[in-house]
Amino acid sequence: MNPVEMDFEKAGGLITAVVQDYQSGEVLQVSYMNPESFALTRQTGRMHYFSRTRNKLWMKGEQSGHFQEVVETLVDCDLDALVFKIRQIGGAACHTGYRSCFHRRLEAGGNLITIEKEKVFDPAQVYKA
Repeated sequence: MNPVEMDFEKAGGLITAVVQDYQSGEVLQVSYMNPESFALTRQTGRMHYFSRTRNKLWMKGEQSGHFQEVVETLVDCDLDALVFKIRQIGGAACHTGYRSCFHRRLEAGGNLITIEKEKVFDPAQVYKA
C-alpha cells in the first residue's frame, strides 16, 4: 500500500481539516492545512494547521496549552479534505474560549444564538500578546 498523497492543488495549496472529538463525534473546528502542516501532524500526532489570516504554520495549543492529539484520520474520496478524530487536551478547541468553534446556532430569522453558555477559558488571559 502506498502512502497517501493529498491533493493540495485544488484549493490553492490548502486542504480542509474537519476536527471532531473522537468519543462524541462533536465537530470542534474546521481549519486548513498545507503540505507542511499535514506532514507535521502525521509526524507528531498533534494537530498543526496553516493560518490563512496570519499566513503561517501553527500547532494547536502552542499558545493556549489546549492541544489536539490525533486518534484517527479519515480521508475523503477526492483526497482534498480530511476528518481528524482527536483527543482535546485542555478542554477548548475555539480561540474564543468555547469547547467548540460551533457554539452558536443560526435561527430561521437570521439571528445567531449562543448555545454553549460556559467558556472553558478567558481568551484575554490565555492570549496575552
